[in-house]
Amino acid sequence: MRDRKDKEEKKMIRCLCVMLYLFCILNLMGVSLNFHTAEKMHYSDTEKVKEAVSEKVSGGVSEYGGMPPKIALTFDDGPNVACTGRLLDGLKERHVRATFFVIGKNVKKNPKLTKRIHEEGHMIGNHTYSHLEMSKVPEKKAKEELTKTSRTVHAVTGEYPQYMRPPYGVCSRELEDSLDMILVRWTIDPLDWKTDNTDEIVKKVVTNAEENDIILLHDCYHSSVDAAFRIIDILQKKGFEFVTVDELFLN
Repeated sequence: MRDRKDKEEKKMIRCLCVMLYLFCILNLMGVSLNFHTAEKMHYSDTEKVKEAVSEKVSGGVSEYGGMPPKIALTFDDGPNVACTGRLLDGLKERHVRATFFVIGKNVKKNPKLTKRIHEEGHMIGNHTYSHLEMSKVPEKKAKEELTKTSRTVHAVTGEYPQYMRPPYGVCSRELEDSLDMILVRWTIDPLDWKTDNTDEIVKKVVTNAEENDIILLHDCYHSSVDAAFRIIDILQKKGFEFVTVDELFLN
């Protein structure tokens, strides 16, 4: 009886050793066992952001945890009295929240629209006060543009923007590192400001859309607003969930 018990104990020990050995081999090979580690990401490098937080979208639903693939719709250069209100109506109808990188002087001219953007749950980002190219002015001037816009937005909404997008996507690394805001560029740019062909804008976006993409549009052109509605309708049918930029980064 004692010998039989000893054999069973030895067999169990061998099994445990084999399991431990396999675990070590898998770990050395870099095979994931679903243990996740926090990773600090540089949010201006959108491709690295996408690689860090998601897999490629295949079909309509993300393979990662069975969750719907998230995507962000962003609008630059507003608010615009002719287009932004209609855009907000369409977003509300579709239950979509977007991100608006606003120009300070337009906020000052359109405080009611800015307040509505904020109250309806959209994210407001800083796009400088006068849409200047930040790399072509002294650092002090660039910071003044951002500060003036942030204060203008705060006066209307009660909140300071935490994210910024430099006009034309251009900003020096030195300036970026000195700012207390997160810089955001984009991954899909249909160049909507160059054309009023809505079909062309829509095609460029929906044929390239993947999980965690950041789409660049402008809420100062009627063709862009029309395209945005069609993009939303098409991608929602494919299973995409539209979120604000901060939600995308913190996902």
